[in-house]
Formats: sequence, structure tokens, C-alpha cells
Amino acid sequence: MQILCQTNLDALEKARMLGSNGVLSLLEKKGLEGRGGAAFSTAKKWQTCRDTPADERFVVCNADEGEPGSFKDKFIIRCNAETLIEGILIAAYTIGAKRCFIYLRGEYDYLRPRLQEQIEDVISRAKMKGVTIEIVRGAGAYICGESTALVQSIMGFRGAAMYKPPNPTRQGLWGKPTLINNVETLTCAAQAVLFDDWDANLRLFSLSGNIKNPGVYEFPLGVKMSTVLDVARPEKKLKAMSFGCFGGIMPVDKSMSITPEAICKGDCQQGNYSIIFIDETHNIVDIVYSIAKFYTYESCGKCTPCREGTVRMLNLLKKIRSGEGEKKDLQLLRELAMHIQETSLCGLGESCGNHILTSLEHFSKDYETYLAKK
Repeated sequence: MQILCQTNLDALEKARMLGSNGVLSLLEKKGLEGRGGAAFSTAKKWQTCRDTPADERFVVCNADEGEPGSFKDKFIIRCNAETLIEGILIAAYTIGAKRCFIYLRGEYDYLRPRLQEQIEDVISRAKMKGVTIEIVRGAGAYICGESTALVQSIMGFRGAAMYKPPNPTRQGLWGKPTLINNVETLTCAAQAVLFDDWDANLRLFSLSGNIKNPGVYEFPLGVKMSTVLDVARPEKKLKAMSFGCFGGIMPVDKSMSITPEAICKGDCQQGNYSIIFIDETHNIVDIVYSIAKFYTYESCGKCTPCREGTVRMLNLLKKIRSGEGEKKDLQLLRELAMHIQETSLCGLGESCGNHILTSLEHFSKDYETYLAKK
């Protein structure tokens, strides 16, 4: 796997030789994009942070990984943390930061002792004067994976989304420019700097659900779904696949090429390529209900559409599953999901209706099964 290639501080040495502008040019040339789902140019993000006037800048590695079905960042931390740390140091060098943070998911706290040892070892060998990397334990909230909520949490406040702009890249920790990238992006940054044959088209996939071989796999974008299924080995005939909680649910098409464009055609979002496979023994409404409970619990409560809307959607799903639902409830559910998407403050609210909208689009018969019970 490309992601496991170790750079052994050679990438940092090369970055120092290239200089800040040289690193940015190389990353732009290599085509490195953020691996968190937005696929924004890493070089442009780093340059914006570097060029924003300030007397201090920060680097944050987002290792919160709260998306259900995603565990690739944990895999990297366990298997190639040294390269991740080197990526953080390269980012710090490029933008001129001295203080760096790893925001580690609370449930990953058992990884902390070993990670701390590796940080101390790499920094001592890197000989970067005054640069520190501090591990901050995540607050145990899904919302803290959102950049502005993550910033608030690191500063000791309640994790809640803030209005944008300004983005953290320009005004983040303590009002200073703050570069936030996830684990995979920073690891890839070090590898992209060092290796001439680094492939920007490879992605990590977290596969789980009703399959015999769950785990983290590396595939190129455009890989056929049939190839992924050959590796995953479904236990029974598959009915659907869910891209985490926020990405939506769509039917499994073996002939499909897995690209953002193909996934978006099904009104879904690829996110960080976590795929939960669902077999034909499940009613999709039950899956949607479980996701709705998750969003209701994880909403930070700051904005009214998300705080109140997630509860309303959950109650409608309860009504439908109890056999008391009516046809008009499906239309209300659709309208409610769309309204919350359009009026919520952050990505949690904007995505909390995806599973409802996509399931109504692709699996209406599953809803009709429950409506027929009345």
C-alpha cells in the first residue's frame, strides 16, 4: 500500500531544500487534494494560511474520525505514524508555524501513549527548533470533526460550529491563521514531497457492513465496484451501500466506477470513501432510523433547523416504523430534510437529511412496506 511507505525524515529534508514556495509548487504539481471529502487543493489551502498576515500560525491534524464506518485514520496512526508526524512538520515549515496539534478522537485514546513516543522521537531527530506537536483528546462529539467546532474544542470551549467566513485558514485558533488537515492528507503530503512516483489517484477505502472481509483497502479512483466486492466478499445478496452517515444511501451497482461524479449521480456524497454494505435482509427504513437517532444525539443544538429538525425527522420515522404512518408523512419527511439542509449552520445539519432523501429516492418500496401495515 502506498499509504504505508515511510519517508524517514527524507521528505522534510527535501522540503527544506525546496523552500516554502517550492513545497507548494510541488504539491500543486502532484495534485494532492484534501482527503476529508471536500477534495480542495492542499497547496492552495497551505498557501492561503501562509500568506494571511499574522504574527503566529498553527497546524492542526484532524484525527477525530467520527464518521461511522470510517477507520482509515486509525489504521495510519497505528501503522505509519512517523510519516504522518513528518507531514505535520512539513506543513509547519511551509506555513511558518511553531505550534502544532493532533486532535485525537476520544475513543482512540489507547493509541496516545505510543503516538506520544513517536512524536518525541521524530521531533528530536528532525531538529526543528521551537516546533511542538501536542495531542489534544477529542471531546467525544461528532460535531468536533467540523473545523470551527474543532478549533473551539482545542481552545477549551464547547464544541459548536461557528459562522463562516472567516474560515480557520484565515482566522482559527486564538484568531490566528490555522491549517487543518486530516491524517490521510498530511501523510500523503510527506509522501508526495519525497516520492517521484507518488500516485494522487489512490484512495483509502474503509469497508464494513454485511461483508466477510471488512477493513481498510487502497484503490484508485475509478475502480469498478465489482473489484471492490471481490475483495469485500458480501455475505448475502447486497441491497444498498451507505457512505457513512452523511453520504446517503444508494443501490449497489457492480458495473459502477467509483468516482465522485458517479456517486453524486445517485444524489450521494463520497466523503472519505467509507462504504457500509447492506444486504437484502434489511429494510432500509430501519437503517435510516438508526442514522436519524445518531444525528439527533450528535447535533450541537446551536442552530434551530438542526436542533429541532433532527428530532422532528426522527419522530416521523418512529411513526412510520410503528405502522401509524401515512403517505403524506413521506412528503413531509422529504420537505423537512430539504429545509434543514438549506438553512443549517454547518455540515452536520446540511448532511443530516441525506440518508432520508436518498432512501426515499432509491428505496421507496421499503417505506411502503411499513405504510401497508396500517
